[in-house]
Amino acid sequence: MLTISARVIIPEHELEFITMRASGPGGQHVNKTDSAVQLRFNYANSPSLPATYKLALAKMKDNRVLESGWIMIRSENQRSQLMNKDFAKQALVNLLQLAGKPVKVRRPTQPSKNARRKRTDSKTYRGKIKSARGKVEF
Repeated sequence: MLTISARVIIPEHELEFITMRASGPGGQHVNKTDSAVQLRFNYANSPSLPATYKLALAKMKDNRVLESGWIMIRSENQRSQLMNKDFAKQALVNLLQLAGKPVKVRRPTQPSKNARRKRTDSKTYRGKIKSARGKVEF
C-alpha cells in the first residue's frame, strides 16, 4: 500500500514492476543481474485515484507521465533490486503528492501610486545623468 495522503491510498496490485539490466560501466557482476526496476502505474484507469489527481497528472509536464494514461518510473541508482523498487515507489508517491497540491490562483495586481511615482522619478534621474554626459561647450 502506498499512502499518498490521508484520503488517497494505492494498493500494491495496481503497480507493475519490470526488472532489467542497469546501464552504465561494466565490472565484476555488474551487467549480469537485473537490478534496474521500471515501475508502471495506470493512473487513468485506477479506481483508487480521485479524478482531481487524474486531471492534474494529465496536465502535468513531466516526461514520466505519458499521454496514454500511464506513469513510467525507472530506477537504477542502487545495486540492489529491492532498493531500486523502494526508490521507484517513493518517486511515484512524490509525483502523486505534487499532482494533489492545489494550484495557486494568480490574482493580477497593479502597482501603487507611490511605486509608480518612484519608478518615474528614478527614470527622470537616470535620464538627467545620461544627458549630462554630452559634449561640454565653452
